Amino acid sequence: MKDMDTPKITGGTAVCPAHAPADHPKVKPAKIGVLIANLGTPDATDYWSMRRYLSEFLSDKRVVDYSAWLWQPLLQLIILSRRPFKSGEAYASIWNTEADESPLLTITKAQTAALRDRMEVAYGGEVLVDFCMRYGNPSTESKLREMVDAGCDRIVFMPLYPHYAGATWATANDQFFRALMKEKWQPSVRVVPPYFEDPAYIDALAASVEKAYADLDQRPDRLVVSYHGMPHRYLTSGDPYHCQCQKTTRLLRERLGWDKDHFVTTFQSVFGPEEWLKPYTVEEVARLAKEDGHKRIAVIAPAFSADCVETLEEIQEEIKESFEEAGGETFTYIPCLNDDQAHMDALAEILKRNLAGWI
Repeated sequence: MKDMDTPKITGGTAVCPAHAPADHPKVKPAKIGVLIANLGTPDATDYWSMRRYLSEFLSDKRVVDYSAWLWQPLLQLIILSRRPFKSGEAYASIWNTEADESPLLTITKAQTAALRDRMEVAYGGEVLVDFCMRYGNPSTESKLREMVDAGCDRIVFMPLYPHYAGATWATANDQFFRALMKEKWQPSVRVVPPYFEDPAYIDALAASVEKAYADLDQRPDRLVVSYHGMPHRYLTSGDPYHCQCQKTTRLLRERLGWDKDHFVTTFQSVFGPEEWLKPYTVEEVARLAKEDGHKRIAVIAPAFSADCVETLEEIQEEIKESFEEAGGETFTYIPCLNDDQAHMDALAEILKRNLAGWI
C-alpha cells in the first residue's frame, strides 16, 4: 500500500467552539478542500500488484457492465490469470524507476503541487489541495478522510478528465460519493463539470501542437487526435463522450486555423470482442500510411490529462509500430498537457470559478 507515500494534509489547531461547554469535542478551523482525481495506478509491476489493480478496475460496473455472474468467473479465473503478466510488462517499460512509481502518479503529484501553488497565491492558506486515484492508491476514501480531519467543511472535487464518460468521469464521482456516505459529518461538495470545450483548455492543447510542429523539420501530413475508446453501444445508450471528443477536435482545429483535412479523430485501447468507437487508432494510422501514402503523422491524446501507459506504451510503441510497418516514416507523439504551465493555469481558472461564492 502506498497511501503513506503521499504527504498528509493538515489543518489548523482544533479548539473548542465559542460558547460551547468545556467537554465539547474540539473542532478545527473551517477550510476549503480541492481534491483532484485521476484514473489510478498499480503499486508495482509484479503479478500480484497488477492483479489487485486490474481486478479493482475491471470489476467496476461502469467499466465493464456485464452481469457479475457471467463476468466475474471469466475475469477472476481466466483473464486475471494471464493479463497481469502482459500489463506488468507494459508498465515496466515506462515505469519511473527512480521514484518507483508509474509516470501517471509522478505527473499527478506535479500537477497537484502546481495547483497548490496557484491556490496559495490566490487564497493564501484557506484552500487545501490534494489528489486521489479512482483505482489503487492514494484512494479516494483515504484522501477525503484526511480533508475532513483537516477541517474541510467544503470540498471541490475535480476528476481530471476533460470529457464526460461513464467509465471515467462518472465512476470517479461514484467513488467520491461512496466515500462521503461513510462520513458522520459530511462536507458540502461541488463537482467540477467536464471541461472539454473550455477555451483555456483548448488554447493549451493548441499551444502544445504548435510547439511540437515548430520543433519538426517537416510538417506532418496528418494530425491524429486519438481518444480513449469505449464500446459503441455506450454511445447509443446516451453517453455523450463521443460527441464531446468530436467537439474538442473541432475546437482545436478552429483554434489552430488549419484545414479540416489535416485532422483525423480516432479511438484507442479496445478491449474485448464487441465493437468499439471507430476508427481504431492502431488501424487508422496503418491505413493512412498504406492506402493514403502519408509518411509523416503526429498523434495527440486530448482525453488524457497526464501521460500514462495508454500514451507512453500503447501510442509510442504499439501504434507507432503499426504506422511504420505499413510504410510510415516519421511518427511524432505530442505529449499530454501534464503539468505544463498553460494547462495548470487553465485548471486553476476552472477551479476558481467553482470556488466562487465559497471564498
